[in-house]
Amino acid sequence: MARRRTLSATTFRRGINLWPPFLFAGIKVLAVDDAFRTAKVRLRLGRLNRNWVGTHFGGSIFSMTDPFWMLLVMQNLGPGYYVWDSAAEIEFVSPGRGDVFAEFVLTDDRLAEIRELTADGSKALVWFDTEVLASDGSVVARVRKQVYVRPKPEQAKSEQAGQAEPVGTAV
Repeated sequence: MARRRTLSATTFRRGINLWPPFLFAGIKVLAVDDAFRTAKVRLRLGRLNRNWVGTHFGGSIFSMTDPFWMLLVMQNLGPGYYVWDSAAEIEFVSPGRGDVFAEFVLTDDRLAEIRELTADGSKALVWFDTEVLASDGSVVARVRKQVYVRPKPEQAKSEQAGQAEPVGTAV
């Protein structure tokens, strides 16, 4: 089912790249596909995000991964669901001494899993894993994000009846 979006992927990418927490930390969203299924992000090592020993500040590494799972899930499920970040974990594997990258890929299987877990109107707490990689492909950090998803009451009723309203239609 096609979903109406209030924002194009290009407008989203341009806007988030001007968002001060990303702009001043050296974080740049390189790509977001039109279906909001993938996002690619880069963090440059610079004077403003270097830690005491000259490597990436851990908070910047975490920030580069922070909003993406929630935003991708939200854009794909549409306005009939509440979607929030719920928890996060980060494991620092090796020092980041240059540009680092993260890629987020939301699959059909994960979306189907979320819809199935929430079909009766209950919440789902879904974990997503992301590796932050150096330019040579080595792992700098592993980030886990837990996303809370719950259908809004009107969405849950229509799904239980087996007739979900198309997104963007008036009731």
